[in-house]
Amino acid sequence: MNNWIEVSEPRLGHNLRTIAAAAGPDATVLAVVKANAYGHGVSTCAPMLARAGARWLGVTSAQEGAAVRVALGAASGAEHAGVRILVMSGVLPPAIPALIEHDLTPVVWTVEQLRWFAAAPVRVHVEVDTGMSRQGVKPGADLEALLAEIAEQATVQLDGVFTHFVSSEVVGSPITTHQQRLFEQALAQVARSGLRPAWVHAANTSAVDNAADPAWLPSLARSLGARTLVRTGLALYGHTLAPEGEPGHPHLHDRLKPVLTWKAGVLDIRDLAGGDRVGYNATFTAPSPMRVALLSVGYADGLRRELSGHTSGDGGWVMLHGKRAPILGRISMNLTTVDVTHIPEARTGDVAVVLGRGVSAEEHARIAGTIPYEILCGIHPCP
Repeated sequence: MNNWIEVSEPRLGHNLRTIAAAAGPDATVLAVVKANAYGHGVSTCAPMLARAGARWLGVTSAQEGAAVRVALGAASGAEHAGVRILVMSGVLPPAIPALIEHDLTPVVWTVEQLRWFAAAPVRVHVEVDTGMSRQGVKPGADLEALLAEIAEQATVQLDGVFTHFVSSEVVGSPITTHQQRLFEQALAQVARSGLRPAWVHAANTSAVDNAADPAWLPSLARSLGARTLVRTGLALYGHTLAPEGEPGHPHLHDRLKPVLTWKAGVLDIRDLAGGDRVGYNATFTAPSPMRVALLSVGYADGLRRELSGHTSGDGGWVMLHGKRAPILGRISMNLTTVDVTHIPEARTGDVAVVLGRGVSAEEHARIAGTIPYEILCGIHPCP
């Protein structure tokens, strides 16, 4: 391949252990591997996480879950047996055979969804909508009807109940506090129904990072005789969102290690004269003689076009021989030009670091005006 990613298994395992320590002894980590493990390669990362001790993995769809189950089955080792897979974004009827075949656990929030499983035994996690207004059942009458349906269906077992925080990266957010109170009400309804879930969960990466009351959820879970899950994705891969609001809580960021290195080959080195133009629409003009390198990576591979440089230094950069090589002109579909005037040792056939030591997903996100999630999930090297 002209550009490729490398994933560090020791770093991935380190991050999983770091998150588990921060979440506390009462919590089990659910390692989120959706979106191709945030661009890191799910068939590579899922077995690595299982070897590191992950007992739960989170995916978006039954199709994704089936691929993860196959990847786990292809890897040797007893640690892969018994790994649970949560399908976090719901399923539709055509996906149910795959869900049953691969022993996947669906998220549900409507009576209609539950009735799709009338002919097949399944363990489900019920999502409670406490403020996201995305998916989930509202506490009150809707949740009561859902719980009654579960109680009536012999094929459906309530394995978990959870919610999703809207703004967990905001320290001390009143929205999070309100969601906590609504979730407490929902769990009280569950308790009154007589159903006993095995798992209760609410926290994502930022909730672990900024938790003001780490005992809140484990205490709720124990009141139902349940255990606590912590759903974490971004931190697994070595990144967090910067916390907003008052500091003072322990943060994961400095203890995590980025897992991915994205590399690209140098296809050519050439000299430019002053006045030569670079790239589409001639957005960069060499102010004086320069030396440039052509890299085998572009926006089709996930390198954001917003990283293009109109002057040397106002866009993104790659690392070559341990030095910054600024991107010049517009990034093309599969090619990018960088300034190596100050790197005389640069040669055709060298390998540049597109993302890794010296150039982070957070820096790409800042320049592109987005978040690290989008940078990582967008990586898909073309063969």
